[in-house]
Amino acid sequence: MFRNLIVPVDGSDMSMKSLKKVAELAKVDGAKITLVYVSDPLPPIAYADSTMGVAFTDTEHKKTCEAFAKKILAKCSEKLGKGLMVDARHIFHVNLYEGIIEAAKKAKGDVIVMASHKNTGLKGIMLGSETHAVIVHTKLPVLVLG
Repeated sequence: MFRNLIVPVDGSDMSMKSLKKVAELAKVDGAKITLVYVSDPLPPIAYADSTMGVAFTDTEHKKTCEAFAKKILAKCSEKLGKGLMVDARHIFHVNLYEGIIEAAKKAKGDVIVMASHKNTGLKGIMLGSETHAVIVHTKLPVLVLG
């Protein structure tokens, strides 16, 4: 049914736990898994170039993000196990959901598989939902794992 599963990951427990289901789905369909980690290209204000004396350049920020993403993506690839086709991509984008959608387009994915924290009510409104944003803005089907 699916040929290329786009799987956004962030290293959280929920993200890591969902990988077992992702691996099962990929095995059933013989699908490739494209792991995606999205980083903000702008350094957080806490350590951005400023008059506060704490200098961290854009280049240093991107190097740090690359190293962190590489670590998370390797951990997720390992968690998926052997015998699967796994591609790992690190994307820089100011909006997480747009980065996920951009990565899905570039990887020619046919479904986005995401974990959800299942926040509802006021908590869901206050915290927002990247999963919801992806569902609303992508043309691809989105499989939500809970």
